[in-house]
Amino acid sequence: QGGYLAFGVPIFALCVALAFIIQWIVFIPSYLWKTEKFFDLTGGITYITVVLTALILSPIVDGRSWLLFGIIAIWAIRLSSFLFLRIRGAGEDRRFREIKKSFTRFLVTWTIQGLWVTFSLAAALAAITSEYRQELGLLALIGFLVWAFGFGIEVSADRQKSQFKADPANAGKFINVGLWSWSRHPNYFGEIVLWVGVALIALPILQGWQWLTLISPIFITLLLTRISGVPMLEKHADEKWGGQADYEAYKTNTSIMIPRPPAKRK
Repeated sequence: QGGYLAFGVPIFALCVALAFIIQWIVFIPSYLWKTEKFFDLTGGITYITVVLTALILSPIVDGRSWLLFGIIAIWAIRLSSFLFLRIRGAGEDRRFREIKKSFTRFLVTWTIQGLWVTFSLAAALAAITSEYRQELGLLALIGFLVWAFGFGIEVSADRQKSQFKADPANAGKFINVGLWSWSRHPNYFGEIVLWVGVALIALPILQGWQWLTLISPIFITLLLTRISGVPMLEKHADEKWGGQADYEAYKTNTSIMIPRPPAKRK
């Protein structure tokens, strides 16, 4: 209801199924070779493939649909290639060191990525496949600006951290410069903000059950702040630098997420 069909099935549902199918297909060689190097790259490809499929199957493609596809594709290409090159340079992603040895745990991890794609794209997919259309307006402009702001922060934070780690003088140190002096996780802040922008662009044409897709930015916020992102990195940082006076001061005086000037050191 409210969304176009293809082959007698809601296009939204077909796109969700495709997101999981791609993960399960790539999981097979990844498990056989015991490698996680294609995990993030596959995620990016999935985002683009799923949204492109929604565009192709929808009988009407308007400016809102193209805008959503464009910003999601830009984000997906940038982030997935960045993560892929980072892992290739490091040799491995330590998060997968034990997981990739277990068929079940590794499969679950790939399946969760399909879930991540589904929830994060929900609002955009609902808008692209909706039977209701409306010309782009002020809210779409605001959404695009919010997305651009978040994307800019994420890109800047990632670049600053890469440059910091590439300097031999910073070996074994934690980053506390640039955006990282205002937030301990500015890249995650940018990620959350850009998906809020996507939801704002989709918002004007959501109807009925489609309102539930606004869970997209909420899901990403909860996942990054409560489950997989911040908690894991904070634990790793505490294990590595906990007890060091400079790190404890940084942790005390620097916002965990929302960038703001660091508190004055006491």
